[in-house]
Amino acid sequence: MRGGPSVLGIVLAGGEGKRLLPLTADRAKPAVTFGGTYRLVDFVLSNLVNGDILRMCVLTQYKSHSLDRHVSTTWRMSSLLGNYVTPVPAQQRLGPRWYLGSADAILQSLNLVHDERPDYIAVFGADHVYRMDPRQMLAQHVENGAGATVAGIRVPRAEASSFGVITPGADGVQVERFLEKPADPPGLPGDPEQVFASMGNYLFTTKVLVDALHRDAEDENSVHDMGGSILPMLTERGMAQVYDFRNNHVPGESARQHGYWRDVGTLDSYYDAHMDLISPQPEFDLDNRRWPIYTHPGQLPPARFVAGGIATDSVVGPGCVIRGQVSRSVLSPGVVVAEGAMVQGSVLHHNVRVGRGAVVRGSILDKNVDVPPGATIGVNPGRDRELYTVSKNGVIALGKGQRVV
Repeated sequence: MRGGPSVLGIVLAGGEGKRLLPLTADRAKPAVTFGGTYRLVDFVLSNLVNGDILRMCVLTQYKSHSLDRHVSTTWRMSSLLGNYVTPVPAQQRLGPRWYLGSADAILQSLNLVHDERPDYIAVFGADHVYRMDPRQMLAQHVENGAGATVAGIRVPRAEASSFGVITPGADGVQVERFLEKPADPPGLPGDPEQVFASMGNYLFTTKVLVDALHRDAEDENSVHDMGGSILPMLTERGMAQVYDFRNNHVPGESARQHGYWRDVGTLDSYYDAHMDLISPQPEFDLDNRRWPIYTHPGQLPPARFVAGGIATDSVVGPGCVIRGQVSRSVLSPGVVVAEGAMVQGSVLHHNVRVGRGAVVRGSILDKNVDVPPGATIGVNPGRDRELYTVSKNGVIALGKGQRVV
């Protein structure tokens, strides 16, 4: 932030993402396509860049090739001004071992902090869909003199076991307890069916974080995780505060879109977030030109609709050729839908081909899947469960290049 405090962005992008299989069978979770042309990592990087945090390190580990390539080729900043976004793969700087957890990932990458010497460090997750202005969170952190500030969002108590849960103090800011994925989380005072869930976005005063990482490294019983280790430690020491995401206002957002945040860690949540994009009044509108989501769409011609092809309530990427019927779907670049084919309520990644007369319903097809003429997916639930991955809510998912019977 020019003229203000210096902030280094550290994006945690090494997660395996097992709950998103088969989409993560060949790539890291932050590299998974979202919204047609984006990768999940584009959302956090866009928020940080729009918020004037222009020096960022993306820590990668699990099957990171496509993620490293995307960050390297897409996120090129002005070297004249000293700005950068750089992927940082696991380097075993502290011995012959990979990252033991997210805290250990930062500990092993402290050379980046020592080189940059920032006043503050923003540690953000890489696999959520949202818009957020980090400057507003930073302003609270600096004004209150906090050691650590964690962004919190209200979620139903029934869903809280998937998140870190924050218990705020009487002032609504000081963190009294931080529980990582508790089985029976406590509700909020006055609203017992809601909890404050951690969004996985943290701001630290640099010295506080560095000291906490070294303390954690000495603890043989630690899981060496930001949410499971560092935040509880700083909470016990009275150094952690919560930032209420409801107070964050992004330029260009509508009242309907305010406070939108989705953890797309499962096939069902990933699918539902895509359906949010295509409703008549979308809950999350990709077209906010005052707070854009950046990516590199590739060099492809505009989409074509030929031979009576039609798409309704859909997102259609460049290079697509539509000869059949598409409804309530999201199509990535290069998708081909042949004559007589129907695609309904589905998410199709790059270069998927749907043959003549084929039917695809309620499905997620990863890149290069070829649906033969006359084949059906999402028509016979029993058969689909025998052949493909089917989520709890019945969403069918095929991995990259998977054969369609």
